[in-house]
Amino acid sequence: MATATQAVRLDEKVTQFVSKPRKMLINGKWVESASGKTFPSYNPATGEILAHVAEGDREDINRAVAAARAAFDSGPWSKMTPSERGRLIWKLADLIEKHSEAFAGLESLDNGKPLAIARVADVPGAVDMFRYMAGWATKIEGNTIPISMPGSKFLAYTLREPVGVVGQIIPWNFPLLMASWKLGPALAAGCTVVLKPAEQTPLSALLLGELVQEAGIPDGVVNIVPGYGETAGAALASHPDVDKIAFTGSTEVGKLIVQAAAGNLKKVSLELGGKSPNVVFQDADLNASIAGASLGIFFNHGQCCCAGSRLYVEEKAFDEVVEGVAAEASKIRLGPGVEPTTDMGPLVSEEQLNRVCGYLESGLAEGAKAVAGGGRHGDKGYFVKPTVLVNTHEKMKVVREEIFGPVVTAIPFRDLDDLVSKANGTVYGLASGVWTRDIAKAHHVASRLRAGTVWINCYNVFDSALPFGGYKQSGWGREMGHEVLELYTEVKSVCLPIS
Repeated sequence: MATATQAVRLDEKVTQFVSKPRKMLINGKWVESASGKTFPSYNPATGEILAHVAEGDREDINRAVAAARAAFDSGPWSKMTPSERGRLIWKLADLIEKHSEAFAGLESLDNGKPLAIARVADVPGAVDMFRYMAGWATKIEGNTIPISMPGSKFLAYTLREPVGVVGQIIPWNFPLLMASWKLGPALAAGCTVVLKPAEQTPLSALLLGELVQEAGIPDGVVNIVPGYGETAGAALASHPDVDKIAFTGSTEVGKLIVQAAAGNLKKVSLELGGKSPNVVFQDADLNASIAGASLGIFFNHGQCCCAGSRLYVEEKAFDEVVEGVAAEASKIRLGPGVEPTTDMGPLVSEEQLNRVCGYLESGLAEGAKAVAGGGRHGDKGYFVKPTVLVNTHEKMKVVREEIFGPVVTAIPFRDLDDLVSKANGTVYGLASGVWTRDIAKAHHVASRLRAGTVWINCYNVFDSALPFGGYKQSGWGREMGHEVLELYTEVKSVCLPIS
């Protein structure tokens, strides 16, 4: 690891932000939790406490929902023109960009990701998402409908209206980016929001709350309540005055969200887990495939729902591709995210470290072989070595279940039909990759893969205009693109006789 003297000098705002307990944002005011409790946010590179944060619970969720309800039903947000909403969302994007170094520093400290990655991926992605959605605020339109009923003429049209008060629960792997994916479309549609950030990484969402106020977004439109999933999250998902719940996280928790939402039949959107196949054919550009397969699994420490964690390689190219990915894994330099020599930071928490190491132990016990990595790195912080496992098969836990760490299982294949069957042989269907020079074959395989995204000769390509979401138990609905607006709007039909 790099020495402490090599650490990057963080933005002064970061130091100030973590130096005192952080409160929650409810109805435009920064307040303590109703219980007075706080919880610690940890630095995953050291295991030490980074900051203390107000711990939201049911009463805090009640207060936040009431504020969002009032802001939606009778506040200035509901009376604001789409153009004005768009202007404020764009201003928020400008403010995030202005404080990009502070956000990158917080993401690196709180999540563990390299500062350089936060600078070029997380923060610019959030800025772009808010700007993209700001443009949609004035383009949410209905339609006129021709009516065929005999005897009279009718004017019929549809309106697309905001769904109302939205509860949003975001994960810890991309804290700021996931907040933008949720808040941007909800605000563009005219909804009001109660946002619960992950308890592991609440800090960037709270800084974002300060900028929401600075941008001039009215009080109560965005409320931010940090807390634990089983208390604050559960209260938000089950709240009778919340019209919609949007969740990104594990499939297991997603099922609990659905159950909790049943009380008032609130609308639900879910972006959940994955066990994505990344397929390399022997005719592919193998150098590009090796780089792409490595990016597919090791980006963000493997803590991506769409990580290419199952690597299927045509038999004749298997050894070369596996050796190449293992070589790439061995080059990755582990260390705290704030150190300039770091390529991969720690996992987000001790719980996640134990989870990933448990899967590694299981795979090795079942006969898998680690050709790179295979266990924990060091004894301080939550570091796991980038790992490539061979001698794996579909009955192993490491192949069947989402690990959410820098671990890829490599499996050779011969037959195309057998490959497609194995690639689709999972409860998940979030993403996939195909590597080949044969464009007809690429499209053929893409059409047969049951996944919300298929990357061809690339991986982890995201854009605010490109819809993202999953088939099967990888979720309901789509984030980003114009499709996301369907999650935050209701369609109303209006009909009147004109003769």
